[in-house]
Amino acid sequence: MSTERELPAVAPAVTAELVAALSPRLRRRLDAGIAKLADRPFVRDGDTVRVTVDDEGSELELHAPGGVVADAAAIRCGCLLAPDCLHRAAAASAAPVADMAEAAETAETAETAENTAGAGTTGTTGTAGTAGTASTASTDGTDGTGLQATPAPGSRVAPVPDESPTLPQHRAAHAVFDAVAAVLDAGTDGSGAVLQAELLRAAHTARLAGLPRAAAAAVSVVTALRAARAADPAFRLAELVGAVSEALFVAHRVPYATDAELTGLRGTARQPYTPDGSLRLYGLFSEPVLTASGYAGAVTWTADAAGRLYTVSDVAPGGAGRAVGAADRAVRIGDTALTHRELARAGLAVSGATVSPTGRLGAGAAVRAVRASGAEWRADPLDRLWAVPVAEQVGRALGGGHDLLFLEVTLVGAVREAAGDCLLADCGGVPLRLTAAHDHPALPHRDNLRLLAAAGGSRLRVVARLAAAPHARAQLLATEHPTSAGNRVDLGLDRLQRADLPAPAAASPSPAAASDAVHTPDEAPLHLLRRRIEQAVSGGRRVLAFPGDSAADARRLHRHGLGTAGDVLDELLAAAAERSRDTFGRLLPADTGRFARAWLAAERYADEIDRVLCAAAWGG
Repeated sequence: MSTERELPAVAPAVTAELVAALSPRLRRRLDAGIAKLADRPFVRDGDTVRVTVDDEGSELELHAPGGVVADAAAIRCGCLLAPDCLHRAAAASAAPVADMAEAAETAETAETAENTAGAGTTGTTGTAGTAGTASTASTDGTDGTGLQATPAPGSRVAPVPDESPTLPQHRAAHAVFDAVAAVLDAGTDGSGAVLQAELLRAAHTARLAGLPRAAAAAVSVVTALRAARAADPAFRLAELVGAVSEALFVAHRVPYATDAELTGLRGTARQPYTPDGSLRLYGLFSEPVLTASGYAGAVTWTADAAGRLYTVSDVAPGGAGRAVGAADRAVRIGDTALTHRELARAGLAVSGATVSPTGRLGAGAAVRAVRASGAEWRADPLDRLWAVPVAEQVGRALGGGHDLLFLEVTLVGAVREAAGDCLLADCGGVPLRLTAAHDHPALPHRDNLRLLAAAGGSRLRVVARLAAAPHARAQLLATEHPTSAGNRVDLGLDRLQRADLPAPAAASPSPAAASDAVHTPDEAPLHLLRRRIEQAVSGGRRVLAFPGDSAADARRLHRHGLGTAGDVLDELLAAAAERSRDTFGRLLPADTGRFARAWLAAERYADEIDRVLCAAAWGG
């Protein structure tokens, strides 16, 4: 029996069901009830978590076999008003949202020897179980932002396709779109537990209709909303913007999509695994996984002699403690006793391997694996990963491939940004900003970043994850040891010390001087559009509807050759301000659908421009 501050993950359908059962009076009190519940002590006893909900000693009990509450009956309350009390809905709304596809895969892995799917995901930074965002300019009959284009009179109409969305999928897509549009209209502060429950209900409907990508995107919106409203230090507004954009885009396109496009928009509930014979793998690095949806663990990246990347993961329901300790757990593949930390520096010989499309190794009963020798980053075969031109690596990542970058950089110093310290480096003449991959205080990412800033002048090989931005930017994951040749540091698991840094040969550059090294004076003012996009998500439609000289931003965008940006900004502001009146002069409800479509067009355009500028910043 233990005390902790984390509730088990709850299935979206359970939260939606409990909130829907509340009376209107209790719904108005739901957010306050969640806040009160957060101050109550939790006690875990095996698969059961108990919470004392009042001063009379009434207990709320959550039964979570496998770490997930999958049934409303598994949440029981001992107060006098149960089962129609506020406490059950408050507990479900306060708990992390369960990734049901992940939970099913994890349970099946544990119970069925023939299953070849390993537990966990290869995604990090709050994205577990979320499908990637389609982001390239469309050639399938859309207007370039992903919105449905109207055929011109006399234009040739494509033949009726063999596959089109079903009626339940139409309805599910509309439900997701309407629920996300309501969130966008209300903004972060206005999107309380009731609106979140409606979005979770839409996510459950989408999953039942065979739209796992839309369901995952809707759950991601709820997870990011909760992080924002709880003032989670790891919350990033850009992540919430991306989640809202993905959910709206998929829900908007599904009714119009056919054939291959529809297949991509539907997504897959589980990744298929295919046989890949025998593999000889070399460890690269290991990184912790800690998601806002209640999953934690570690992922170890490996490569074969041809430079193809494979991952071994151990991700399950849990918190920061599991993320910190997972690196010292044995990898879940074959009979090897290697831990993730050891595999990151050793090798693996695998027979009967099964691999997912993303490179994740399966852990089925037929898979055999034994320890083998590793390789240094500057020795074959890993050395060839750093031999690929940087612009080519960036192009691959922006084109939908893996987003890891293998870079050789010279550290310059640090500069403080709104999100925290940023490490500045020179990458073959490209000014580069390296940021922490995760901000949770239990993980050493940010502390290591600050120490590396004092190692100015050091030339190191690093592994980073591309961040699409108008300038060269990436999240730092692993690096060569600053003073110990041949060694490397996993920045999310290992902690650097002052003694690990080289002796200062000269004074480190001041933050202002270091900032000049990455200054881009001619950067296009796309931030004028991006700022409005983010304001809508955080403050809601009403923030953009305030009177003012909004046309000034559009005129500036036009002056810099961004005419389309000015046009989509004008439409976004017009949609926000539009309010019709009835015959008696009373204001009618806002057209949340029009505003959501205008916002989606603006965000898709800004995202595409960001990618073009990102490629250019890296020399592409």
